[in-house]
Amino acid sequence: MSEMQHKVISVDYKLTKDNEKGELIETSEGKEPLVFLSGVGHMIPTFEENVSPLNAGDSFSFGIKAADAYGVRNEEAVVSLAAEMFMKEGKLMEEVKIGATLPLQDQEGRVHPAKVMSMTDESITMDVNHPLADQDLHFTGKVVDTREATEDEVSHGHVHGPGGHDH
Repeated sequence: MSEMQHKVISVDYKLTKDNEKGELIETSEGKEPLVFLSGVGHMIPTFEENVSPLNAGDSFSFGIKAADAYGVRNEEAVVSLAAEMFMKEGKLMEEVKIGATLPLQDQEGRVHPAKVMSMTDESITMDVNHPLADQDLHFTGKVVDTREATEDEVSHGHVHGPGGHDH
């Protein structure tokens, strides 16, 4: 694979399950376009490979198999945690209920959404699998804008200015 150049790419997109006619997962319609810096690993690699070579005004439509998107479901990502981790002032926090998605932090400080699967007085069982694990995805949309990334953006690993960070 050739060295990917760093570009700031803005896209209007629609993400659906399985294929173009599938159930809508998310869209930028009615919102600001999605703006990302290519070549830094923030996007699903197959998404970036399909969109990065395009120019402003180009349309795209492609599928990504689950294994190349958010991966396959891993039963080891279902964990049982001590209920006391979810206590505040001696009581279970009210947001802890079956079906709720809560942010869990790993040892490296990264936050992962985790779904509450079951609860007892002693433990809370959480599913840390990505909500779209095992799900084939389909992206359709259009490139709104593309430009070379600045040296600052590349060194910081994110977009500055409109659609990005200002620090």
